Amino acid sequence: MRRDRADPPRRAHRPRHVGAPARRIQRGQPRRRLRQGHGGDVTGNRGLLWLFKRETLRVSKLWTQTVLAPIIASALFIVVFGFSLSGRIRHIDGFPYREFIVPGLITMAMVQAAYSNNSSSVFQARSDRYINDVLSAPMHAWQMNIGYQVGGIVRSVAIGLGLGAIAVPITGTPIREPIVLVAAIALGLLLFAALGTVVGIYAETFDHHMFVNNILILPLVFVGGVFYSVARLPSPWHELSHVNPLFYLVSAVRYGFLGHADVSVLLALGVTAALAIPVYLWSQWLFTTGRRLKA
Repeated sequence: MRRDRADPPRRAHRPRHVGAPARRIQRGQPRRRLRQGHGGDVTGNRGLLWLFKRETLRVSKLWTQTVLAPIIASALFIVVFGFSLSGRIRHIDGFPYREFIVPGLITMAMVQAAYSNNSSSVFQARSDRYINDVLSAPMHAWQMNIGYQVGGIVRSVAIGLGLGAIAVPITGTPIREPIVLVAAIALGLLLFAALGTVVGIYAETFDHHMFVNNILILPLVFVGGVFYSVARLPSPWHELSHVNPLFYLVSAVRYGFLGHADVSVLLALGVTAALAIPVYLWSQWLFTTGRRLKA
């Protein structure tokens, strides 16, 4: 029998299992929420690891320039000054001259690397504007600060280990106070890594951060007792040397190697820490407030 009206449309049959996984997901355990804050701790830690990896790769991919070249340059200082002048300058404070200059040369190479690496890295990030990606990432300000400073610290440690592996065997320099040595190097790297970060943020041109290194850091290291004992200087140069903050860092590192320094080791570590902590807090304040981070 023919129907005059069309049959009402039938609903398409959908098997029960279709959409079941989605319902299970919705009805299952709730999603784990990130902690409240600047992007959450989990995501922030991933960002810190990413920034750590990036700054480390920046050093390792150009290792012949960033690590090998400073090691060779400092090793030449040891050969030229330590062995060529050892005939004329046999002992300083009871130590052979070639042993006496090793702590200062290692200090000079490490602090220059920590400063130069971080100042150039931050300045380049601002100049090329890819620091905006870091600033927009779900990271805490302290994570950004540490992430940028890690590159200079890794580079400096690599230079220090490489130079020590060369200098200690050929000169016979002892390591008598390893705990003091580690503490002095840690404070020194904290100081100059943070200083490089600060200068990289404030620098307007590439020459600005080079100016600080060539005009301020390098001369202060040289007159800080790297090649001589400050105790032998006449007045007023002896008193002026104690105004030099890098004199205390060199003295602390020398005490770690030789067990002897021109000043008390507690005073040397205290002055270095008194400089390192404010400079680090300065760099932290810049990342917290965002001042001058965008070129």
